[in-house]
Amino acid sequence: MNDFGFISDKLEIKFLILYIASRVMGPAPFEVLQELSMCDGGVDYFGFSECLADLVRTEHLRVDQDGLYVITEKGRRNSAICESSLPYSVRMQAEQSLVSCNEQLRRKALVRSQIQPREEGGYTVTLSLSDELDDLMNLQLLVTRQDMALELQKRFRAHAEEIYSRILADLCGGDG
Repeated sequence: MNDFGFISDKLEIKFLILYIASRVMGPAPFEVLQELSMCDGGVDYFGFSECLADLVRTEHLRVDQDGLYVITEKGRRNSAICESSLPYSVRMQAEQSLVSCNEQLRRKALVRSQIQPREEGGYTVTLSLSDELDDLMNLQLLVTRQDMALELQKRFRAHAEEIYSRILADLCGGDG
């Protein structure tokens, strides 16, 4: 392990992973948990990977059908009990990283897209934008090529709010 961090052993890495998993908005992929856990110089990839696997094995975390990590009730209880064992500076660093991460996860949940191949040829691209209460827009487009479908999906994910505003402006006959 690296000597430059406050985290000094595998138990503390597990506490950190549980701390993060209890605060991340919804299920998280391996890479997100890894990135958030690297907030301290005492955490390395191999230690993180081993501790994450141990937490799944001991049922503090589970892996859902999409391969995402979810904290269990057992994990949530133990996280609450042990979080004060983590150094304050490590918790604050993790909290700062979680703000940005949770915003990205929230937006990802609100901006959705799907590509479906059609039997008759081409692809149906479904683009939707929601707020926390309801769908704001649900748009289906037919395109002839997969590369076009992927480009529409990519652009929509990056600019969903602006696209929605432009569609409204065009349909209302105004500038927004």
